[in-house]
Amino acid sequence: MAAFPKGFLLGAATAAHQVEGGNIHSDYWVMENLPHSMFTEPSSDAVDHYNRYEEDIKLLADAGLNAYRFSIEWARIQPKPGEWANEEIEHYRKVLECCRANGVVPIVTMHHFSSPKWLISQGGWESSETVTLFAAYCERVVQALGGLMGYICTINEANMGLQLASLMRDMKRFRPSARSETGDVQVGVNISDSGRIALSMQEAGEAFGCDSRGINTFLSLRTPEGDKLIMRAHEAARDAMKAVCPHLKVGVTLSLHDLQALAGGEEAAAKEWDEEFSHYLYAIKNDDFLGVQCYTRKRFNAVGAIGPEEGANRTQMGYEDYPLAVANVVRAVSRVFTGDIIITENGIATSDDERRVMFIKEALAGVQSCLDDGLNVKGYMYWSLLDNFEWQLGFSKTFGLITVDRVTQKR
Repeated sequence: MAAFPKGFLLGAATAAHQVEGGNIHSDYWVMENLPHSMFTEPSSDAVDHYNRYEEDIKLLADAGLNAYRFSIEWARIQPKPGEWANEEIEHYRKVLECCRANGVVPIVTMHHFSSPKWLISQGGWESSETVTLFAAYCERVVQALGGLMGYICTINEANMGLQLASLMRDMKRFRPSARSETGDVQVGVNISDSGRIALSMQEAGEAFGCDSRGINTFLSLRTPEGDKLIMRAHEAARDAMKAVCPHLKVGVTLSLHDLQALAGGEEAAAKEWDEEFSHYLYAIKNDDFLGVQCYTRKRFNAVGAIGPEEGANRTQMGYEDYPLAVANVVRAVSRVFTGDIIITENGIATSDDERRVMFIKEALAGVQSCLDDGLNVKGYMYWSLLDNFEWQLGFSKTFGLITVDRVTQKR
């Protein structure tokens, strides 16, 4: 494999709630600990990255990587409305300083799925007030830490709520046990027990102090109005942070599939691409970069989305092991988006590290081909640095470059 150009960001990614542990003020902490929770297990102390970040960042640097994408947890910074936890801002200052001391470029995500509990009680991601609240949080953090930052992703996978709605539509055509046969969503969801879902939603409504229909976490099924609201939050946060620190490079990340049309599937694939990507172009045209997140492909025929070819290799997540997808997505994005692209997530859940190595080599060969063709790819972040908490699926899925024994927390 040819060497990447000077300044190319080659690194790994994590998300605060999935690795830090003890995120007690977040909506996910509430949902994980309901009597009929849809989570297979709670996050608890996760992999204790909150206390072990120095060890983990040094391991990243020692592996020859030069960038680390991680998230700052809003629920830690603002555990209650109007209450700012300066000690938590100082914690993230230390994380940023640790990156710099180890020659690692930090790529900071301001929101990675989890939100403060109080935000959900106030209407969450379908309330227009969230736009102002999110921008204020981002501005507060950048006022304190912006001098140590360079790249910022406002919101992780801003389109994920629509993807989950698409998954539910596909479920109407496929039996529940075959949900992964549709080339499904790239996040750990557990939808196998409809009865439990109803009980969990009822308990969540009580915990958040609202009707279960009013629970609008970031991964709730998105309405068209909520979809627009999230992009308004992105734009407001971007503008607020750049007003404080004009040097910052700010973008958003989107979850994208390599959409492949078989005979008769062209219209369905085009419609899906518009929903996943094209209709966001208005909101990202002034961004400094786009974070592309891709794990697999999705195929379409005249009926709609179909599963992988018979006998295709699958990951632990159930979708197809297809490392060529990320380069195909970069090429598709580059046809209409002329700004810089950072691959902010791409990886494989597997217990076979030899396959992980080959997946990375195959994916990076595709990235190299994009660079050879002059595309504006500025970096690649493998997901994930550490084995971690895959949301509703718990700790059973192993994406990590670093294995963690959760009994001892030994790396």
